[in-house]
Amino acid sequence: MTVPPSLDGVLLIDKPSGPTSHDVVARIRKTLGQRSIGHTGTLDPLASGLLVLVIGRATRLASILTGSDKTYAATIRLGFATTTDDALGEPVAVKNLIETGSLKTPGFNQILDTEIQEALGHFRGTFDQMPPAHSAKKVGGVKAYDLARRSQPVALTPVTVTVRSIEWRSRTGDTFEVRVTATAGFYVRALARDIGRHLGCGAHLSALRRLRSGAFEVEDAMTLADAERAGAGLSERLVTPEAALPHLATVILNDEGMRRVLHGNWVGPAHWGQAPPNFALDGTTGQALTKLVAAGDGRLVALARAASGILHPVVVLG
Repeated sequence: MTVPPSLDGVLLIDKPSGPTSHDVVARIRKTLGQRSIGHTGTLDPLASGLLVLVIGRATRLASILTGSDKTYAATIRLGFATTTDDALGEPVAVKNLIETGSLKTPGFNQILDTEIQEALGHFRGTFDQMPPAHSAKKVGGVKAYDLARRSQPVALTPVTVTVRSIEWRSRTGDTFEVRVTATAGFYVRALARDIGRHLGCGAHLSALRRLRSGAFEVEDAMTLADAERAGAGLSERLVTPEAALPHLATVILNDEGMRRVLHGNWVGPAHWGQAPPNFALDGTTGQALTKLVAAGDGRLVALARAASGILHPVVVLG
């Protein structure tokens, strides 16, 4: 792991169940004495696992890192839904579910493992998912969970998501475990809710752990308690902005290229000293970004997009 020369980089935290993602950010801000810290994808208070923090100049990469696929280990409980679609909500009365036609088989005892596994098949691929009423999605500029807590109508709209995989893991009584990999914006709580509706017995998310986010894995994260104890020593655990995007091609800038990029200007082959073999500037490689790095210290200077034979900076770190 490359250590950045200053407090600019990515910090991997294994969030415990309980605190919010904002709580974790606040505690690391206090630990480092630095305000410029954010995260790249909220974890609900109930959830544990990988929370990717961006610090200093790396905060400018937040929108890029947030869009990465995520992998979760989820435990889903059959038998009843809840107001929040997870174990923190109030149970939804079975009577109400029966009256609205959302519940065909009270309880879970009659649901076979094979029926659950068949139901999972309906949630692979790309489809529209309705976010939970208690979520951070905004309705008229107000977060949905604020409206829901005030018992006001929450008029959410479905969001297109893609589930790369759902793997059946095990079942014990009224709960079963799955591993899910999905695109950004996917709600595992909503998956639990919708599986319960499909099976006709009601369901909710009882536990969730994020295992992976983009190129990062929870095995490489440190606990929040260890991070707070490390204090200023956290700098040794930071991943450099350049190393945080290992899947992107790298172009090393010469001095003139550096000057141009720092002013937000485009660069071409005359402005770099080294590029990957067969590097294409015609945009045929799709919308993937390119890393522009400094020749001397290898630091990430900007992210650029190729078009018309040149590279246009879209995020400048400086």
